[in-house]
Amino acid sequence: MIKAILVDDELHCLDTLNMLLTDFCPHVQVAQQCPSAKKALEAISTHKPNLVFLDIEMPAMNGFELLEQFQTIPFSVIFTTSYDQYAIKAIRFSALDYLLKPIDPKELVAAVHKVEIQKSPPSAEQFQMLMDQIQNRDSGFTKIAVPTAEGFELLPADNVIFCEADDNYTHLHLKSKQRTIACRTLKEMEEQLHDFNHFVRVHHSYIVNLNEVQKYVRGEGGYLVMSDGSIVNVSRSRKDALMKYF
Repeated sequence: MIKAILVDDELHCLDTLNMLLTDFCPHVQVAQQCPSAKKALEAISTHKPNLVFLDIEMPAMNGFELLEQFQTIPFSVIFTTSYDQYAIKAIRFSALDYLLKPIDPKELVAAVHKVEIQKSPPSAEQFQMLMDQIQNRDSGFTKIAVPTAEGFELLPADNVIFCEADDNYTHLHLKSKQRTIACRTLKEMEEQLHDFNHFVRVHHSYIVNLNEVQKYVRGEGGYLVMSDGSIVNVSRSRKDALMKYF
């Protein structure tokens, strides 16, 4: 059973999320619904939840400011927000989770599942990365936060040769000839790597680091030979976009 607190200044959003959790995630026990960050701080102190669904845009104290009240954050967080491109970019960068309003039940189930398979809450480093992005500070990070079953890994982006889809997971093939399994879909990894311009989606199953491409072999879509000798197929629909980089 996951003990959760819901935080949102819009009461109808609290009610909707509570109903969705009841219908689709019955193993999530909602300890309290909080209409403000101040109430949430009190509820977190009282209930000590495993998970907090946290609205970003709230008056007086927003979701990010609420998190700054904690020296360490001993619970998982799923942000809920209307479309805010800058905030979403920061959340993706730090490998944290969010749900867009109105919340889709399938996305809710997937987000809760990710919390279930994590053996520990997000780290202080992840939240620091998030705050640096939100406050528009250049953290100098050339790494990506990759959530794993054990927690997360900070990997230099340039160490990734290519990413390979595996249902709700992604295999990251590294220069060290090792693989890391990320608890992220390939689409989510694509969003996280968006600002690294040398990563390109070339197939529904692959994202490649263009700096690690050794050869392109023509065909209907063709294929790439990567620096580790791996063969990565290029889909016909993505071939023209890939060729523009070359």
